[in-house]
Amino acid sequence: MRHWTAVRRRVFLGTLGRIVPGAAAATLLPLSVGGQQSVSKARLIVRSPRPEDLETPVHLLTSWITPNDLFYVRSHFYTPSIEAGAWRLRVDGDVGAPLELTLGEIRALPAATLVVTLECAGNGRAFFDPPVAGVQWEKGAVGTAAWRGVRLADVLRRAGVQPSAQYVWLDGADLGVAKAPDFIRSVPIDKAMHPDTLLAYEMNGEPLPVSHGFPLRAIVPGWEGAYSIKWLTRIQASARDHEGPFVQSGYRFPRRPAAPGTLVPASETDPLRGMPVKSLITAPADHAAVPNGDLRMAGFAWAGEDEINRVDVSTDGGRTWAAAELGRDRERYAWRQFEFGWRPPQSGSYLLMSRATDSRGRVQPIAPEWNPAGYLWNAIDRVRVNVGVTTPPVAAAPPPGAGGAADPGASIVQARCVACHDLRLIEQQRLDVDGWRREVDKMIGWGAAVTPEEREGLVAYLARRYR
Repeated sequence: MRHWTAVRRRVFLGTLGRIVPGAAAATLLPLSVGGQQSVSKARLIVRSPRPEDLETPVHLLTSWITPNDLFYVRSHFYTPSIEAGAWRLRVDGDVGAPLELTLGEIRALPAATLVVTLECAGNGRAFFDPPVAGVQWEKGAVGTAAWRGVRLADVLRRAGVQPSAQYVWLDGADLGVAKAPDFIRSVPIDKAMHPDTLLAYEMNGEPLPVSHGFPLRAIVPGWEGAYSIKWLTRIQASARDHEGPFVQSGYRFPRRPAAPGTLVPASETDPLRGMPVKSLITAPADHAAVPNGDLRMAGFAWAGEDEINRVDVSTDGGRTWAAAELGRDRERYAWRQFEFGWRPPQSGSYLLMSRATDSRGRVQPIAPEWNPAGYLWNAIDRVRVNVGVTTPPVAAAPPPGAGGAADPGASIVQARCVACHDLRLIEQQRLDVDGWRREVDKMIGWGAAVTPEEREGLVAYLARRYR
């Protein structure tokens, strides 16, 4: 890997000139604190403040390394408060010598640095039709950072991992509310022992920010982001896969194509592991108005554990395609930048598209397979650009569920739902009655104090207001 100083220089230079005039302002959040680096997240899109789910506006993804304050944030439960001096990492299970390590002891082990692109498995969920439940990510739940830490394999060997161990369970300090299950992920032993799987304590040359897992997180490169557990406190080697719902029913994909809108039993799914081939146009911004003349089209492409071989672009809605130029920054698990210079033949509105191909020959599809969890959206990316044309502003749509506060269902939402998570997480959903009933029943199972008498009225209200 190239010298770390060069990487840090690119991080700094990449933060310059990122402000786009006229860009919508995101909700302002306070600084994270906790005895380590504080990161301003004022320019991120707030999908949910409780738990913290923040999306990066695509037009701010301009550098190969994503600055910490622009890196998306995904949290399943509330962000824990951790004191570095009191924190310990426990390593046990099928090991000969269980360990309890301080942060100083971990930092004393041989270190490694790896540039890795992380992406939430649900990135793009908002584009599936019919809609599916979950955080309604659009395109910006992805970013690339240089992660520094120790190899998970070194820690497991130090603990004397046994031949019986087939999986490694990763558990963080975050806890579910009420009866919500602990968020634990299970990594097969061959991936856990791979020299590129890290326990990271630094992100882009700085101590991990709170939102990104301080003081220690896993980095499972090339796999969907939920494997890279934050706020890591326990590593357990086991002969069996973990039996919790985030392994047995969550983060799984149907073995065969599913009809849109249907349910798929967990027994007919496989766990998500790698990532699909994908590209993202970051410039020009969607619906940008630009003057006549030369136009620069740019973005990133990635493919998990595989490399990007080429990116083709179209400036005429897919009628013709041409190869884009790929950037020189290249690491196995990191995205590659692409650029394409173009001069529009005349004023007008143009649909720009990008289509990536990886080293296995996988090509981005016109449309990805619909699935009931809304995972792995990787359709050919597209943005509309208006050349030499002034477009009238589009009136903002009223927020979902606006009005109707006197409806009894609104009172149930405030009393039973908002106690655990922010209303914005509810307002994003676009579910029908059956979809809302499944979500309400799941929340009841996790401890929501919804009475049988309230259940149907709540479902009806949610389906009426937030669809």
